[in-house]
Amino acid sequence: MLCYSRPSFFLEIYRKTTMKQIRNIAIIAHVDHGKTTLVDQLLRQSGTFRENQQVEERVMDSMDLEREKGITIKAKNASFKWNGYHINIVDTPGHADFGGEVERIMQMIDGVLLVVDAWEGPQAQTKFVLKKALSSGAKPIVVINKIDRENADPHKVLDDVFELFIELNATDEQLDFPVVYASGRDGFSTIEWKGSLTEEIKNAGMLPLFETIVREIPPPTVDPDAHFTLYVSNLDYSDFLGRICYGKIRGGRVHTGDSVVCIHRDGRRERERVTALFAYEGLKRIEVKNASAGMIIGLAGFEDVFLGETITDNEEQQALPYVEIDPPTIKMQFVVNDSPLAGREGKFLTARHIRERLVRESRNNVGILMEDTEIPGVFEVSARGEMQIAIIVEQMRREGYELMVSRPEVIYQKNDSGDLLEPIESLYVDIAQDYLGGILQNIASRKGEILNMKHQPHSILIEAEIPTRGLIGFETDLLNLTKGTGIMSHLFKAYAPFKGEILTRATGVLVAMETGISTAYALDALSERSVLFIGPGEDVYGGMIVGQNSRDDDMVVNPCKAKALTNVRSQGDGKGIQLSPPLKMSLERSLEYIAPDEFVEVTPTRLRLRKKILDHNKRKRQESKGF
Repeated sequence: MLCYSRPSFFLEIYRKTTMKQIRNIAIIAHVDHGKTTLVDQLLRQSGTFRENQQVEERVMDSMDLEREKGITIKAKNASFKWNGYHINIVDTPGHADFGGEVERIMQMIDGVLLVVDAWEGPQAQTKFVLKKALSSGAKPIVVINKIDRENADPHKVLDDVFELFIELNATDEQLDFPVVYASGRDGFSTIEWKGSLTEEIKNAGMLPLFETIVREIPPPTVDPDAHFTLYVSNLDYSDFLGRICYGKIRGGRVHTGDSVVCIHRDGRRERERVTALFAYEGLKRIEVKNASAGMIIGLAGFEDVFLGETITDNEEQQALPYVEIDPPTIKMQFVVNDSPLAGREGKFLTARHIRERLVRESRNNVGILMEDTEIPGVFEVSARGEMQIAIIVEQMRREGYELMVSRPEVIYQKNDSGDLLEPIESLYVDIAQDYLGGILQNIASRKGEILNMKHQPHSILIEAEIPTRGLIGFETDLLNLTKGTGIMSHLFKAYAPFKGEILTRATGVLVAMETGISTAYALDALSERSVLFIGPGEDVYGGMIVGQNSRDDDMVVNPCKAKALTNVRSQGDGKGIQLSPPLKMSLERSLEYIAPDEFVEVTPTRLRLRKKILDHNKRKRQESKGF
C-alpha cells in the first residue's frame, strides 16, 4: 500500500545524510533461524516505532502466507536511523525456491547479516544465500542467533560457518568476518559469549550489533558526480502512479520531474519523466523530492519497466550488466476450470483473467516464466521449485480465482550429443537414528545417492544427490516416516544424465462415475477398502477423485448411491452410520499426490482432485490407444 507522509524529522535528517552515513545491508538466513524477529528488534531499539505504538511481531512478514508458513517469500525494504547513520535493510527469502529474490537484491546492498541458529548451525539454504552474497562481493557479518536456547553451541557453530566460507571460496577479506552473538527474541547482542547472560549484556541490548554494522559495512561505492544510474532490483505497483521500480542509485542525483531513460533488456530506450520518488521510514514508504548516489529508492514514471533493466539520465549511457539467475527446474500447467462445478465460488474464471494475473506475476517475480501453449486456456508456468508455484496458486485462490493445475514436471535439457539431462538437487535430511532405514530406502527408490552421513548428538544429517522429480512428494513421506520430526532442505546443483523412471504413486484412486451429492450409505461401503477424500453431503461430479484405492489401479465408484426403498425398510439418510473423517490435503500435498493424468481444481473455498478426462468411457479409449 502506498503511504504518503508529511515532511517529518526523519525526512529532514534523510535530506542531510551524506553518502558516508548510508549503510545498505541484506539480512539472510535459513528458514526459521530468527531473521525476521531480529529485524523486529533492530527497528524497535533504533527508535523507529513510538514507545506506545502497537506493532505486530514479525512486522517484515507483511503477506498472510508469510505469517502462516513462517517463511519470507518476497524481498522487502525497511530502514532506520541510528546515531546519525541511515541504515537500509532488505529482508530476503531463505528458501531456495525463491532464490530469484536473493540474486537481484544483492545488487542493492554493500553488506549482509548472515543469521545462523546457535544450535542447528548453517543449513542448506544458508549455503545457498551465502554463496550469492559472497559472489556479489558483499561484506559479511555473522550473527549467531538464539544463543540462549537449550543445547546451543555457538562456538561450534562458528567453526562450521568458517568451514562453509572456505567451501564457498570466500576471499581473505570475507574470511575475516566479524561475529555478533544475539537473541532476537529477547533483544540482546554481544561481541563475546561466555555461556551465560549477564546484566551487562542484557542492558546493552542491540547496541553491539548496531556498532558492528556501522563499523564493518562500507558505505556505497558510487560516484555522486556521474550520470544518474539505477539498476532495477525490485518492483511494486500503485493504482495512482502505476509501476514503481526500486534499486540503489549507482551514480548521480535524480529529482521529481526529471527526464530519464529506461534501457530495456532488448536494447530499446524509452524516455519518461519521474513522477514520484520514494524512500523508507521504518516500514513506511515516504515521498521525497530528490535522491543521490548510494540511496535505495523507489521511482515512478515508467509503465513497462522490468527487473534487471537500467534507468539513467543519458541516452548514450550503457546498460548495467544483467544479473543471470539460476534457471527454472519445474513447470506446471495452469488451466481454465471446466468442471461441472465451475463458477460457483470464484470471481475470476476466464482464460483472460488467468493470463493477465500470470503475466503480472512474471513481471514482478524474476524467478518464474509464463508461456502460452497451443491449447486455448492452458498456460505453462516454470519456476525454481514446487513451493514457489504453490505459493502463486494459493495467492490466486485467495484473490478469487478459479483454475486447475497439473502435477509438477521437471524441465529436461539435452547435451551436444543429444543425451537427455535432468536437474539434480543437493538434499539435506536431519532425522533421528530410529528412522534411518526407512528414509534411506525412500531416497534410494527416488534414484537418490547418499554422499555423506554425519552423526550428531541427537540426530543424523544425511547429504544426498537426488533428481528434482524425486523430491516431488518426498517431504510428505519424510514427515510420515519420522512422525513429523524430520527436517529437509535442498538446493539446485546441476543438470546431469537422466537417471531412469521413478515410481510416482503406488496406489490408485477412486473416481466418481456420476454427478450428485455424496451419501453416508455409499461412503460407508467405500471406506472399507479405501481412504476417503470427501464426506457425506458434498457435491460430486463424474471424473472427480473421491478417495485413494487400496490397490494400484483406479476404480470407478458411485459415492452418491442411496439406500433403496423397499416394502420393509425406509430409504433413510444414513444417520446411524459412523464414518472416519475424510483426508483433507493441503495444496502442496495435492500437487504432489496427483498423477500425470489428473488435475487439482482450485477455488477460493475448495480443493478438489479430478481426472483430466472426466468421462470414464473416453478415458478407457485413451488408455487403449496407449496415451
